[in-house]
Parts: sequence; C-alpha cells; structure tokens
Amino acid sequence: MQATIHNEFLTLTVDTHGAEAVSLKNAAGQEMLWQADPAVWKRHAPILFPWTGKLTGGAFTHKGKTYPGGQHGFARDVEHTLLCAEGDTIRLELRSDEKSKAERFPFDFVLTSTFRLEGRTVHHTLTVTNPANATEELQFGIGYHPAFRIPFDDKHTTTDYEFRFDQPESPMILDAYPNGLLTGKCGYRWKNEQSIPLTDDLFENDSFCMAGLRSRTLGIYEKDTGKGIVCNVEGYPYTLIWSAPAKPVRFVCIEPWHSLPGAQTDPQEWSQRAAAACLAPGQTWETTLSTTFER
Repeated sequence: MQATIHNEFLTLTVDTHGAEAVSLKNAAGQEMLWQADPAVWKRHAPILFPWTGKLTGGAFTHKGKTYPGGQHGFARDVEHTLLCAEGDTIRLELRSDEKSKAERFPFDFVLTSTFRLEGRTVHHTLTVTNPANATEELQFGIGYHPAFRIPFDDKHTTTDYEFRFDQPESPMILDAYPNGLLTGKCGYRWKNEQSIPLTDDLFENDSFCMAGLRSRTLGIYEKDTGKGIVCNVEGYPYTLIWSAPAKPVRFVCIEPWHSLPGAQTDPQEWSQRAAAACLAPGQTWETTLSTTFER
C-alpha cells in the first residue's frame, strides 16, 4: 500500500513495504528519486535497521543461537503499518513479534518512521523504542540510503555534477574493499576539498564511507545551474556516497549512518558488536535526515 502527501513544492509517496519513499516529485512534476530499475538497483530509499552494511560471517549469535542476516538488516524488506497520512505527514510503524524474534532479531523493538514536508525539504525521522515490558537491552544499528536520480534532465551528463560539502573537508575513508566488511585500514582520498567531481568510474570499487566530517551539509549539485539535492548530515558519525556500477551513472546515494558494517575481525556475538545505541527497557532514541530539493 502507498500513501501520498504534498505541498506547493513537493509530492511524496511512501510504500508501506519497507516504509520506503518511492517517489518524490517537484512542482514541475519531475521525479527526483531513483525509480528502482531492477537491472541497475532495485530500491529507492531503504531504511537500514537493525544493522547497517554486512554482518561478519553473514550472521550473529545471541544466547547461543545463530541468526542469519543479509545486508542492511530487514526493516527494508518487510511490511510496516501505516499510522497516518494526512496534511504534511506520513507515519509508519514496525513492531517486533514472536516470529521476528525467533527468526530474524531476538529483541523487542518499535521502529517508527515519520516523513514530514516543509517547503522544499523532506524530514525523515526514525524513532526506536525498547518497549517498557522488554526483558533486555536493545542494541541496534541504523542508517539512511536515499538514491537521487542523475542527471536531473536530458541536457546534462555525469560530469556536470559534483558532491559538495559546505566547507573544505579531508574525510577519513574507512576501507571495506572488496567484500563490504571493514578491513581496519583507513586513509585519505581527498584532502582539503570542498567538492568531489562525479564520474562514471568514481564508484568502481563500491562506496566511500567517510568519517570525521565537519560539514553540516553534503549535496549533489549541477555545476552550471546550481541546482542541488542537499542532505543535512550534521551529527552523523559516518556518511557514505555510493552508486551502482552502471555506466553512465543513473543515480547517487548520500547515506548518513549511525553505525558501521561488520569488521573482518568482529565476533559473532551481537552484544560485542559496535552499535548506534543501546536502550534499556522503556527508553527511546531518534534521528532525523533532512533533505532539501533545490531543483
């Protein structure tokens, strides 16, 4: 099922499957989200929960039981409950149940996803609650993965675009090549640069996981017009940029994360893995990604 909200600048459609934004059009009716061509990449803007990236060994253990798990958790692959779709807001909810606890993730949780329009900005808030009646701590990872269509129109090509910070950056790149697990290596690809030119070869070795950004924003901009899609990444310890290896580039992702993929040396035990947050029963945590569409 899908729900749609709009204002004078934006029309947003969200699917209850994955609580995923599947369409965002500007006032001219131009689609700005990637439309999930399965020949390239079959998603639009998935939620990453209760982990980001890959699990070491493709699984984790808890209290002696092993739970297999694919990349980026399972919230993106299951049905969420639509709570409201009115005015400028869409809100959905995913609750653990006995089946999910037995097969996927042995913890109680409530994940609420709230989309709100404000002018040309979409605010997407993820709220995680460990229910008061839970019997143990909730430890989780979480992140965003929106994909934006490139080029913006048929007059431009890949090299007409660049990623742009709001100040010069020397991001530390955390290495996860070639299998998506952190190797323990890190280094610089760019030093004191405010922009990263987009090319068809930029992502030939997959994504760039950047740590230590000082910038409040990171966007993808059209060089000659100044049009852009700008994410507020302030407060996120990690921000990734990525696209599928199709040539020419068909979309780009700007991905603020609060947690990391597994490392090659990680233990299998869930409680020994790094997390975005650890919630006692009754505690709640939330984060918001605000994205402004100046196009």
